[in-house]
Amino acid sequence: MDIKLSLANKLNIDKKQVEAVLKLLSEDCTIPFIARYRKEMTGGLNEEAISIISDEYKYLCNLEKRKEDVIRLIKEKDLLTDELLASINSCTKLIDVEDLYRPFKEKKKTKATEAIKMGLEPLAKKIMAFPTNGDINSLASSYNMSVSKAIEGASYIISEWISDKPSLRKSIRNFIYNTGEIVTKLKKDAVDKSKTYEMYYDFKDRIKYIKHYRVLAINRGEKEKILTVSFKYDKDVINVNSEKYIIKNSNSFVYPIVKDAIKDALKRLILPSIEREIRSELSDKASDVAIKTFKDNLEKLLLTKPIKNKTVIGFDPAFRTGCKLAVLNPYGEVLEIGVIYPHEPYNKKATATKILRSLIEKYNVNIIAIGNGTASRESEAFVASAIKGLDVKYNIVSEAGASVYSASKIAKDEFPDLTVEKRSAISIGRRIQDPLSELVKIEPKSIGVGEYQYDVNQNNLKESLDFTVSKIVNEVGVNINTASESILNYISGLNKRCINSIMEFKRHKSFKNRVDIKNLKGISEKIYEQCIGFLRINDGDNKLDKTKIHPESYDDTYKLLNYLNLDINDIEKQEFKDKLKSINLQDLVGILNINFFLLNDIVSELLTPGLDPRDDLPDVILKSDILTIDDLEVGMELTGTVRNVVSFGAFVDIGLHDDGLIHISKLSKEFVNNPLDVIHVGDIVTVYVDKIDKDREKVGLSLI
Repeated sequence: MDIKLSLANKLNIDKKQVEAVLKLLSEDCTIPFIARYRKEMTGGLNEEAISIISDEYKYLCNLEKRKEDVIRLIKEKDLLTDELLASINSCTKLIDVEDLYRPFKEKKKTKATEAIKMGLEPLAKKIMAFPTNGDINSLASSYNMSVSKAIEGASYIISEWISDKPSLRKSIRNFIYNTGEIVTKLKKDAVDKSKTYEMYYDFKDRIKYIKHYRVLAINRGEKEKILTVSFKYDKDVINVNSEKYIIKNSNSFVYPIVKDAIKDALKRLILPSIEREIRSELSDKASDVAIKTFKDNLEKLLLTKPIKNKTVIGFDPAFRTGCKLAVLNPYGEVLEIGVIYPHEPYNKKATATKILRSLIEKYNVNIIAIGNGTASRESEAFVASAIKGLDVKYNIVSEAGASVYSASKIAKDEFPDLTVEKRSAISIGRRIQDPLSELVKIEPKSIGVGEYQYDVNQNNLKESLDFTVSKIVNEVGVNINTASESILNYISGLNKRCINSIMEFKRHKSFKNRVDIKNLKGISEKIYEQCIGFLRINDGDNKLDKTKIHPESYDDTYKLLNYLNLDINDIEKQEFKDKLKSINLQDLVGILNINFFLLNDIVSELLTPGLDPRDDLPDVILKSDILTIDDLEVGMELTGTVRNVVSFGAFVDIGLHDDGLIHISKLSKEFVNNPLDVIHVGDIVTVYVDKIDKDREKVGLSLI
């Protein structure tokens, strides 16, 4: 099997692209580096495509390795036929290889192996020949045991042979998957206090069509011993089809014995095994979909537009322990920490208002970032009242993961003398100034933009989310002089030793050019190659050091500039940009001997040096007054921010304490299979009030 060709066909790309990616990966190139700086080799494949090639190649290599092992093991038993060899080589899934190997696998102690030890395998073979002459007594009477005992042992052997038939197992697996139902019941004596699983107390759905989030909910309910789960399918049809497949002659006197062996094989061996396989497959698929949803949501959240050059107060709401305030300068540095008590049980609103207004005026605060946790609604009402007459606005910020960060070693090292709550206020404030730089300090799965994140494969979840964070961090790039250790952890090629060298250097002075980075202890040529394009120096000696242009391409960049008679020091001037916009890239490829991908990237960077891709996104919605559910009317038009996207719709912050829900049926006039096809975390959307439930304080929204 040509693995590379197979992979190319599967991904609908050229084999040379696959070969190029695999070669670069084998040379310890990172995925962000390959996607950004080796486009001419890969044909411009992005990070997602490169990651898929890497993962699929590993799977196909494992598949081929397993095929080779199975072929060798069967060959050693001198049982390999041309037909079997062809069947193994044609397998595209590991489970199919294992089905073919099952009959030849060394068995642990089973009823069949014990019967074989008793010398009953010859009898089993005679029975499966379906003789018509003689009778069962004469057939089974020479085995030093009673006829009934011999038949019982031989039947166990036959049952195992039947169970090992790959084509039969595949047929039954497909039948159950395509026609069966998954059924759940409330477990006897189970207590579901909050009625979390109420819809599954008496539930059934087609196995083939069950939604992934229902699979995950059922799995959790079963794990918590609240639900029982079973499959319902037509066993009579399976039994009849199995008899047709196995029984060669129904007129034979052994027919009843084989018929019973088939029933035993199905009940004891085949059906329980296949049900486990299908449950496992459903769980794996559900996990993959949920992880993709989380991954897509996280990507959009990390790309939230930062609010730059603003002084911010981070406001961590609370009742009894008071609301913590953190005043941050435009660079996220702490100017002052405070605590106010505007809520129960103290109700010191006047004093709290005076303190808040004083901080706003003292530091010329532009924005207040209010956490959306406990007392958020009351705090929003207080802030809206307190800032009346002042040129300041506020925004409700997701606190998800803030407590995780506040208690982490990172937070303790940065603010050793502050309480957890005060660190949380700092984190909330920084989340509006630069969401990406703050969110990378938190374990991705604690950020709270997924569903059932604790019910999916945790290793796969971590790998997927870490990949997403790395992809976005490198896409945006970092200013090395202001970058935290947390964000540097995600930069292509950097390891702990390199990061320590960078942080140590910054304690004494700032980086003036990329050569300073190259000379650091622990930065090898390979590491420098992989990381340097993603590390920016905004006010350094070389104008190119603030761009995404890799130092390996500086000579080509100067070649272009010299040809156009442009000076790099004029990079900010309009005449410089106009000259670049007027060129024909295809014409210059041959003239300058620079490949098109590289030339295109160089020109793009020279036109927008150091452009943050987040700058083109919609502005964060800022408010100066509160909205209550009493202000709403059905049909009212509102603007909101998408906070989370789940399988059944999207939650949108429209300014209420609780986010409104756009059900999947209200996302479009067309049928929507996946909400992520329509809407994403961080989107600024115009919505319409569809339903209002004042008793439960729930609001249904619509995009249509």
